Amino acid sequence: MTFLSETLARVKPSPTIAVSTLAAELKAAGKDVIGLGAGEPDFNTPQNICDAAKAAIDAGKTKYTAPDGIVELKQAICDKLQRDNGLSYTTKQVSIGTGGKQILYNALMATLDPGDEVVIPAPYWVSYPDMVLLAGGEPVIASARAENAYKLTAEELEAAITPKTKWFIFNSPSNPTGAGYNREELKALTDVLMRHPHVRVMTDDMYEHLVYDGFEFVTPAQVEPGLYDRTLTCNGVSKAYAMTGWRIGYAAGPESLIGAMRKIQSQSTSNPCSISQWAAVEALNGTQDYIATNNEVFKRRRNMVVEMLNAAEGITCPTPEGAFYVYPSIAGCMGKTTPGGKLIETDEDFATALLEEKGVAVVFGGAFGLSPNFRVSYATSDENLEKACTRIQEFCAELS
Repeated sequence: MTFLSETLARVKPSPTIAVSTLAAELKAAGKDVIGLGAGEPDFNTPQNICDAAKAAIDAGKTKYTAPDGIVELKQAICDKLQRDNGLSYTTKQVSIGTGGKQILYNALMATLDPGDEVVIPAPYWVSYPDMVLLAGGEPVIASARAENAYKLTAEELEAAITPKTKWFIFNSPSNPTGAGYNREELKALTDVLMRHPHVRVMTDDMYEHLVYDGFEFVTPAQVEPGLYDRTLTCNGVSKAYAMTGWRIGYAAGPESLIGAMRKIQSQSTSNPCSISQWAAVEALNGTQDYIATNNEVFKRRRNMVVEMLNAAEGITCPTPEGAFYVYPSIAGCMGKTTPGGKLIETDEDFATALLEEKGVAVVFGGAFGLSPNFRVSYATSDENLEKACTRIQEFCAELS
């Protein structure tokens, strides 16, 4: 009998966290490293949100709350979903967790049985497949293509669905590509889902407000009301409100599913941090003006990074609609050798050599299920981005 479970053997540690940790360790050791792996805004949490947290502490709101969140935050979430997405929910249809990751995990744990399949478009956020595996299900990867800007087509979704499919996980704008589905593109996918009533939809809308160039965000239940009872709409305050460390995510969906998720949370972590919940109330109910201001900074950085990476030999970098990532192809670098003697056979080889020889930390595309690529997070200073992209240009030019 082994001590660790067989279930744990099915999953691997998060590659994005591993890259950020390694970059931090190298910096601490005195190395000149620029980390482009972290998926979090470099802005401080807005002052009005911090003030709300301080007020909650002063008011003694430091006790346990209901397992899946305070009613005041649930109501703020209902108001937000109505205001921004035209979706009507009651507080009984809302669950609040310790970050968006817990919300997704609770839903999968509450619904998956051995043999159940979950369709996941690739490139995907690194945690989706492993959370499915931990919950006992089977991830079915539906690969998008570069020529379609890494967006899944209706035909590709249709081909991935089987009688065993229980969930379709949908993320727009995407981590890692930044690709956003417009209303027409999303309607093509929801038309497929309407033909398969046994399939539920789990949306990850975490980057909803981080969109550029007039892109209009839409979410599945908004585009196709017929999916309302089959959709779990997931979101959080981490990205748009620069609240990654506060750890608040939420979901709205069928009351029976929300109740099942509450049961799991009550026996695992119980309630999210009470102070973070009150801060999130202010985030959702308070001024939203700084989002547009921050987006202008992100857009400028995006444009600079795309331009500089496209100037690198062997790299092709599309311009994404949202989030704060780019996902360049390095097909033109495959098979070459670095000055340090490293043969580039995979995108992991590329990322490892780039870190060792130029001190730039990126996440290799294989971690996201589609190669040969790498992900850059441009949620860091203009100075760091310009310096890092210059090093990437030099690295590619030196390949032979």
